[in-house]
Amino acid sequence: MKLLPILIIISLPTFAQVKDILPNSDVENKFRAAKIKFHSFEKEHGHFLETRNIRMHYLTWGDPKNTPLIWLHGSVSTGYEILPMADKLVQKGYYVIAPDYYGHGQTSIPNHEVSLYHVADDISDLMIHLKIDKAIIGGWSRGGFIASAFYDAYPEKVLALILEDGGSVATNTNYHKMDSAQLVQKVKGFADQIIPDTTYSTELEAYSAFLDKELNENQFELLTWIRKNDVGKWVVGPGLWKLFNMSNTEQSMENILRPTLSPLFAESMSIIEPKIIYRNLQIPILILDPTSSDDLFPFENENAALKSHHPNLITHKILNETGHNVHYEKPDDWLREVLSFLGRFESFWK
Repeated sequence: MKLLPILIIISLPTFAQVKDILPNSDVENKFRAAKIKFHSFEKEHGHFLETRNIRMHYLTWGDPKNTPLIWLHGSVSTGYEILPMADKLVQKGYYVIAPDYYGHGQTSIPNHEVSLYHVADDISDLMIHLKIDKAIIGGWSRGGFIASAFYDAYPEKVLALILEDGGSVATNTNYHKMDSAQLVQKVKGFADQIIPDTTYSTELEAYSAFLDKELNENQFELLTWIRKNDVGKWVVGPGLWKLFNMSNTEQSMENILRPTLSPLFAESMSIIEPKIIYRNLQIPILILDPTSSDDLFPFENENAALKSHHPNLITHKILNETGHNVHYEKPDDWLREVLSFLGRFESFWK
């Protein structure tokens, strides 16, 4: 499932090109194959847990006796994003765990207000359920900020952190460098890409709408998004833009300029400050920092400054000509950097 960047913290699957939703025979064949593979995959790797906030879906790979690595996906993604790297991480001796947080994949949005720190509480509940005392915590984009929130709330449960373009620098840093006209233009450009909640008559139509028809694969992981609503229609990720407080330009501007007036989930994303969280850093961190023009977080200088405060604990890797979604664009580079980092600090947990 291809991912495109959208506004501070958002990465929209090409979901984006919602067209040709009436299925043809090729799409029907892919759908049938996807259903079979999805159910088989979920039977082997999928689980649910009632946390203190929600019934949370999560995936696992590998031997629970091995070193646990919990991966937190980005916005408008799911735990399936770690799938291309999961088996290789398992081969290197890691037990990989990838939850879906609120409104993503098979985890619903709670009825009460929640924040990034509520997700951190859910991760703690998951670790208790799995009898894990300490884990490597990693995340991409918004997932990186949840990883930072987790370290802030539960530092005793963290062996190391992997932050892929998110979680190391306050989210609005770049936007606060812009003048008013630049900021409005930037936010309007992103807001124009937002797709409103859409319903479909059948699961097949929903699958067809978001299938990347240029790929030969059946993209079975798309099915983790599709669910039936209360009136019998099929929906994909309902309520996400409301959760993010990004349904329109005005809400997005509020998140940047007046975050304490935003709903709690959006507010917590805007006000989290890694410089404070990591003031007394005690564990190693890998920061994966892309540099291409479409990067949502152009924070090379800020990341270098954070490393200068903790030179023995922070590894700052700049990946040239890579956009926001490093693990999708360059999975081999991502895996090399992650395994190299974990190998250097293995003595911390072995």
